[in-house]
Amino acid sequence: MAGLQADRDIVAGLAEAEHDEFEHKKLAAHSSDDHSDEIDTVHDGLEFPTEEEKLTLRRVSDTLPWSAYLIATCELAERFSYYGCTVVYTNFLQQPLPKGSTTGASLDQAGALGLGQRASTGIITFNNFWAYVIPLFGAYVADTYWGRYKTICVAVAVALVGHVLLIVSAVPGVISHPHNALGCFMIAIIIIGIGTGSFKSNVSPLVAEQYKRTKLFIGHTKSGERVIVDPIMTVSRIYMYFYMFINIGALVGQISMVYAEKYVGFWLAFTLPTVVFLISPLVLFIGRNRYVTSAPQGSVLGKSFRILRQAAKGRWSINPVKTIKNMNAADFWEGAKPSNFTGESRPRWMTFDDQWVDEVRRGFKASSVFCWIPIYWLTYNQLNNNLTSQAAAMNTHGLPNDILSNLDPFALLIFIPVCDQLLYPALRRAGINLTPLKKITLGFFLGSGAMVWAAVVQHYIYKTSPCGYAAATCTDADGNPLTSPLNVWIQTGAYVLIALSEIFTSITGLEYAFTKAPKNMRSLVVGVFFFMSALSAALGEAFVALSEDPLLVWNYGVMAVLAFLAGTGFWFQYRSLDAEEEALNHLGEKPAAPEKEKH
Repeated sequence: MAGLQADRDIVAGLAEAEHDEFEHKKLAAHSSDDHSDEIDTVHDGLEFPTEEEKLTLRRVSDTLPWSAYLIATCELAERFSYYGCTVVYTNFLQQPLPKGSTTGASLDQAGALGLGQRASTGIITFNNFWAYVIPLFGAYVADTYWGRYKTICVAVAVALVGHVLLIVSAVPGVISHPHNALGCFMIAIIIIGIGTGSFKSNVSPLVAEQYKRTKLFIGHTKSGERVIVDPIMTVSRIYMYFYMFINIGALVGQISMVYAEKYVGFWLAFTLPTVVFLISPLVLFIGRNRYVTSAPQGSVLGKSFRILRQAAKGRWSINPVKTIKNMNAADFWEGAKPSNFTGESRPRWMTFDDQWVDEVRRGFKASSVFCWIPIYWLTYNQLNNNLTSQAAAMNTHGLPNDILSNLDPFALLIFIPVCDQLLYPALRRAGINLTPLKKITLGFFLGSGAMVWAAVVQHYIYKTSPCGYAAATCTDADGNPLTSPLNVWIQTGAYVLIALSEIFTSITGLEYAFTKAPKNMRSLVVGVFFFMSALSAALGEAFVALSEDPLLVWNYGVMAVLAFLAGTGFWFQYRSLDAEEEALNHLGEKPAAPEKEKH
């Protein structure tokens, strides 16, 4: 937890208490949208670096506000509840109710509905899709009508209703009737998806908004070194440790719930996460007067697409190659800037300045970057079903087969501080600038490596299983499961590589979505990032046919190839955008005015 403190090199004069002395001055928006009189008072009294100092001084991150800790705690409880439940979904759906059990508990293999691996993978893939489609809806509501804080509160209430129904689907008397239990389960995950999806798209930008500075400024280390305090690095650090809180919740939830299902039953595995989830509304209430929040700005999404349509005028061609070239021209967005229009020629909807057009351009660029992310999530999603099933086909030495999935959050708890305290500072001192787009590219390749590892393990499972290529359904004459003699811990490499890939792709994606989005569209752009997981889940449905014996080696092999090719294509497409990173980061932050009817 020490990593959650500020960069310890910074002197006490830059300590967290200083944040509370400053507030953004919020000026009323007018239809003219001339923001030239807007004052950024957050940085009053601070020394700013010269252009020469920007190139020569070492950069460090600032302190983190305590309100960010509160929001991270809320997220920890929510992730405990979500992952604590989803970790047992595979066994609940795939494995049959053990003989003589009324709760699904069994020292051999817990189970409930007995739908098989293919149906289980399909339902879990649908759950992933649904939970990550909803963030777009939650983001739109927050940015346009309710604001992030109110939307989060409503989302928590909705998710709690779904958790109650999830418990009902697993209680004795219901679980023994598979059709009834399945119906209740499906309704529950739909409602939970609405709640958790709306929560996710808003809690991520809310935690980063607790840090109010946006400009580089000068600090000094205890040794007297003159350094630059970089808000972008601070936001990156906030997301690093926010993600660590997520995985603390996930790790504790998953480990405890797999034992709850094994020794007591699924009703307890669904009840305990619901109880922990009650921490979220409590924390939201306690910090209600401390959080930095942004008011909804009205419907800016429609205005953004009008800007895009205006910029595209005259650039369409019957020749698709020429159209693509025109759409990617350096001056594409210039035609949508209000400075190009005078008097009556200026459309009535153009109630913003040139600055906001630049920010919208940056937001669309960020969203386009995320178009490759679904391929990455294909590899990550193997944790939720196929790798759990793979563990069941090996010698677990008495461990629940779904306990191994906890290696992912456990590895993250180790690697996040290592990256923050050792790897990233060492690279900066060596003059290596590991930009967000470079990190995301590296994440693709690490995900590909994880799938290669899983494919090799699966090959040897088939080679050593008593049933050969029917390893997942191998039983003796009495119906007792038979497994490969391979030790289940050989899966460790796949989980560690996936954890590292998350640091470089998932955490960086959240950071990129927040820092590149216009201020009043942050939830929406973060929602677009999460929506990529939904597209990945939909894409994953196409590979469900590979999610059973004897095709599982092909399943992991295809994922490995796709992730490698996607990482290569991603870098070649966006390496020019990577060169603009510094300019995009320091583009001034100016909110667009709300629509007139929203005044």
